Amino acid sequence: MKKFTTCNTDKKSGRILRMIPVAAVAGALSIALTGCGTSEDEVQRYSWPLATASPEDTVTQIFAEKFAEEVADLSDGKMKIQVYANSTLGGDRDLLETCSDGDIPFVVQNTAPQVSFMSDLAVFDLPCVFDSLDDCRKKIDDPEFYSLISDVYTDGGYHLLGMADQGFRVMSTNKAVNSFADFKGQKIRTMENSYHLAFWKALGANPTPMSFSEVYIGLQQHTIDAQENPYEVIVSNNLYEQQDYVVETNHLPHLISLIVNDDFFKDLPADEQEIMTEAAQLATEYAREQSDARIADKVATIEESGTQIITLSDETRKEIREASKGVYESIKKVIDPAIYDSYMENVEK
Repeated sequence: MKKFTTCNTDKKSGRILRMIPVAAVAGALSIALTGCGTSEDEVQRYSWPLATASPEDTVTQIFAEKFAEEVADLSDGKMKIQVYANSTLGGDRDLLETCSDGDIPFVVQNTAPQVSFMSDLAVFDLPCVFDSLDDCRKKIDDPEFYSLISDVYTDGGYHLLGMADQGFRVMSTNKAVNSFADFKGQKIRTMENSYHLAFWKALGANPTPMSFSEVYIGLQQHTIDAQENPYEVIVSNNLYEQQDYVVETNHLPHLISLIVNDDFFKDLPADEQEIMTEAAQLATEYAREQSDARIADKVATIEESGTQIITLSDETRKEIREASKGVYESIKKVIDPAIYDSYMENVEK
């Protein structure tokens, strides 16, 4: 059974450990080092860390915990993974770096922060490609496309085990949107992502990057009119309390990737690789099911509060796609043409 790299005391490990909160490291290492210094055994006597930057009550956590559970079950308890949520072992960028270095083997996170590490993942920033989650999931699971995306992760030093989602990102606002013209002038909070900013500008809105921790107060004080996030985030952070409408723009899928350090994965015996691959597939299916159920629950919560949900017409969605052509061209220039063509195959352009 492969030993976790924190058993080593090289300079790189020391550098990484200084990046992670001391209390968190102490807890993680008390588990990970249990098997260090012992002879090889059939039973894994230490847990491999899996880290996320998301809170515990999220699909991200469900995805991570289901994967760990399936790995344990399929290996008859011989393979163990410990999940650390809520940025316990670092934020998104820290986790990507420590996973790349091999100090944290597994990470589950949204694809958005990964674009700065792997530019081809900007393909997922192409707006309004899919009209349904089923269509989006079919594309993610398409063998040709999945292979291309897997190669992107491999080139980045990771191995892609699975990709679930948190549904689409939608817009919440205090100004009704019933036509394309209604986007004009709306001051909407976005992530600090150039493609996201360009998209909302193309719609005539006034996108404003803002720390997520400031969004609720910003809506309350009318510093901003609107924001965009998956339903789960809108409800779990009570953002709908400060908004009169939720507009189903469905402009981007909120995809969640399960990745492992590529060298770590390749060093595992073939049977353990197969267990992880199967566990990831089962966890992906489960996470998607849970995402659908949770979205329905969040929609009900919003509607019960009196906040109105608006579904855009096909005509308005066509106008959004037309206005977004510049964003498409910008992204097309920086990603592999094969990835762009595969993602856009059979999509009305």
